[in-house]
Amino acid sequence: GVHAEVQAVNHVKDETLLKSSTLLVNLEPCSHYGKTPPCSRMIIDKQIKKVIIGEIDPFPKVAGKGVKMLQKANVEVSFGLRRAESRFINRRFFTFHEKKRPYIILKWAESFDGYIDEIRRANEPPQWITDTYARILVHKWRTQEQAILVGTNTVLMDNPQLTARYYYGKNPIRLILDRNRRLPAHLHIFDPQAPTVVFTRKPEESKLQHVTYVDIPFHDMPVEILDYCYQAQIQSVIIEGGSQVLSAFIEHNLWDEARIFIGDVVFENGIRAPRLPTNPTFTSRLSNATLLYYFNDDWASIANIDYL
Repeated sequence: GVHAEVQAVNHVKDETLLKSSTLLVNLEPCSHYGKTPPCSRMIIDKQIKKVIIGEIDPFPKVAGKGVKMLQKANVEVSFGLRRAESRFINRRFFTFHEKKRPYIILKWAESFDGYIDEIRRANEPPQWITDTYARILVHKWRTQEQAILVGTNTVLMDNPQLTARYYYGKNPIRLILDRNRRLPAHLHIFDPQAPTVVFTRKPEESKLQHVTYVDIPFHDMPVEILDYCYQAQIQSVIIEGGSQVLSAFIEHNLWDEARIFIGDVVFENGIRAPRLPTNPTFTSRLSNATLLYYFNDDWASIANIDYL
């Protein structure tokens, strides 16, 4: 899409003001021709005299080159204004380029006594832990991430759509674990509402244009999934279940953020919810649940609730 620098300049009605203006950006202006022309060149062409940058772009094609282009054109450049906020706002982007993997958000709801689900049969409807507001919020979150990941049992038990149908925005790519190809073709995940990638040990050429089968050995599942995502340019994934999948990423310490609803309902028995090795960073009370936000090591110290 259109970069923020271009949008900001386009909103200036009197372009003569640009020559005496200062441009504040949380990320270094780009310097290369990609999907859009370089923002650094636009800044120079508009004769903006000063640029204040929150953080240098980690993308190798930029990584300081935008600054050099500006300085060569005698644009005054300064760095580090609200650097922590700049990194947090762009945490998906920084994680992707610095760690060579997508930013990982874990999400689940658990009962007041710590169960993620009751013991039930396939297609038996679950007892909802949260209310409609929480479900709309989750669909909003889905529009903010590039992909959503769930395991085989979650699909078999709930036949989820994994879309953002309760909120305005784009549906995420559906990432599905199906090691032994147990998932029948009539399930919602195979409908054309969103692209679907199925990770399996028994791949075949898909008969559906929007479905792709990817062969992975399942020796080190979280790493294998994230390697695929990096190669596919998927910068963020929200993982919504089930408990085994969530726990696997926690055990590998391959997570950046977790959003957990603690409901008021009591199950007394069932499937235990995963456990995180840290304390929540933020807490928010909803109508019938408490929402806990957790951040892993790199982000806990700079997390800002204003940018969630």
